[in-house]
Amino acid sequence: MSAEKSSLHTRNLHRNPYDFDQLISCVPELKHYVFVNAYQTVTINFSIPKAVKLLNKALLLHFYTIKGWDIPDTNLCPPIPGRADYIHYIADLLAEDFGEIPDGNSVKGLDIGTGANLIYPLLGSRSYGWTMLGTDVNSDSLKNAQHILDQNEDLSSVIRLKNQPDADHIFTNIINPGDRFTFTMCNPPFHDSEEAAMKGNIRKTKNLTKSKKARPILNFSGQQSELWCEGGELAFITKMINESTLFSSQVLWFTCLVSKKDNLNKLTNLVKKVKAADVKTIDMAQGQKTSRILAWTFIPQKDRKSRVI
Repeated sequence: MSAEKSSLHTRNLHRNPYDFDQLISCVPELKHYVFVNAYQTVTINFSIPKAVKLLNKALLLHFYTIKGWDIPDTNLCPPIPGRADYIHYIADLLAEDFGEIPDGNSVKGLDIGTGANLIYPLLGSRSYGWTMLGTDVNSDSLKNAQHILDQNEDLSSVIRLKNQPDADHIFTNIINPGDRFTFTMCNPPFHDSEEAAMKGNIRKTKNLTKSKKARPILNFSGQQSELWCEGGELAFITKMINESTLFSSQVLWFTCLVSKKDNLNKLTNLVKKVKAADVKTIDMAQGQKTSRILAWTFIPQKDRKSRVI
């Protein structure tokens, strides 16, 4: 556990091994899933969805004072440390333009596909005081996200939710003519079908449990809009890049996670083709896993400092 955390961002609150006594004091039910493994490390079984959800609930309460966080069993349960890294690397990206990390509600972030867990708006608001808009095509997911907000009234003024009525669009219907965003972010659907998502989870669960179960439970759960779409990650981000050109003057930095390294060159070339002023790739490492943030902007560098509004 500690080796995995050491590669996290330097400002990530989860770089050190979990203090399970502390976390259990926040969520007592977590104690039923904590054990000492063969390496004499205190941990949980990450292949058990309930254990992962309770761990998240404890982490969000202890580190970010998020009360009453919960999601339906059918929705994606995000690993908090990796999600926090994305937020911190966006902060670094903005610091390059402004000379320091801009904080407070002058920064406006847009989370595409916020899901029932609302994780990026929660972390962005708690870590830096940013104003966040979370969007999703699934109205039930947004209802759960709103339920989380209702239990954290201090966030109601800095986090808003908006339904995307058309799954064929990403920014259209969301960004209005007068809107300005400092950044957008997205953890896109990775797979191109439900079958591919299940196969991927079988591999993940085997790695976690070293078992040979033929049909494991989706340990991080997830619904269709969260895990797969036609054409998978490449098609989704391609659509995002093309649509970003319609809002080139309204967003400072567009960003998106890219899980498959093979997709990166194609997507970077597309960003250049649509005449972005700048494109960056940011590597994020968590243990053995490496993912990337693709970031692009249409705003020339000399004009960026004035874009925090």
